[in-house]
Amino acid sequence: MYIKDMFSSKKTVISFEIFPPKKDYSIDTIYDTIDELAPLNPNYISVTYGAGGNNKDRNKTVEIASIIKNKYNIEALAHLTCISSTRDEVEEVLKSLRDNNIENILALRGDIPQDPNFKFPTPLHFKYAVDLIEKIKSTKDFCIGGACYPEGHIECSNLNDDIQNLKKKVDAGADFLITQLFFDNNFFYNFREKVDEIGINVPIEVGIMPVTNSRQIKRITSLCGAYVPKKFEKIMDRYIDKPQALKDAGIAYATEQIIDLLSSGVEGIHIYTMNNPEVARRIVSNIDSVVKAINNNIAV
Repeated sequence: MYIKDMFSSKKTVISFEIFPPKKDYSIDTIYDTIDELAPLNPNYISVTYGAGGNNKDRNKTVEIASIIKNKYNIEALAHLTCISSTRDEVEEVLKSLRDNNIENILALRGDIPQDPNFKFPTPLHFKYAVDLIEKIKSTKDFCIGGACYPEGHIECSNLNDDIQNLKKKVDAGADFLITQLFFDNNFFYNFREKVDEIGINVPIEVGIMPVTNSRQIKRITSLCGAYVPKKFEKIMDRYIDKPQALKDAGIAYATEQIIDLLSSGVEGIHIYTMNNPEVARRIVSNIDSVVKAINNNIAV
């Protein structure tokens, strides 16, 4: 099933993101995670793309997405990055996804490799995500998701320019969008007004990451530049040496964010689980009655 069709029902889409295990860990560990996530009945589960971008990383993403779709009968969204890929490599991944009955792709540029010896493919067919979206769209085989950034992409000078770039991705064929994480909902509400004004009318699912340890917040903010509100910073500082309290507080903060977003009419919530089923389970439990109340008020 195409993910874009899930949004057409007007009911709230709830989904999870997981990532392949690191190279030193058995891929079997991710199956334990899926076993625990499946009973939560997500609309779909997304699988991130290996950071290295090599064949082994790509194969892990395809294998895990295939298991989600074909064993667990849950729709899978396979991430696909392009900045370090040749056209032939992208076509190979698309064929593998097609062969495994995967119908949904999140098309991303990907991080620029930090290896000083890295060399971009020549010619460089996929400089930006929009180039990959155009390629996937030409196959007519997939539903395409794109990333969006309520605070603006860290490499873009301002939010308005970033939204213009987002419009190009939607015009090229992105069927729905998933936001980068944020900790202040006002950024999203401001972003939503701006994309409405520019005529971006595809569904936007909100990405939320429950922060449950102090290392996470430092890594997250350094990678994507997300603003940390004083309220959230105070929680982190207060419980930094109390792991269980910090976990509980992080889940409570994410729950509050999600309930506010749901009450404001967002089309979906994408939970960045960090492969932690307990956190996902607690959040789904916390918001269950709210989601049901919203969905029961919708005439189908």
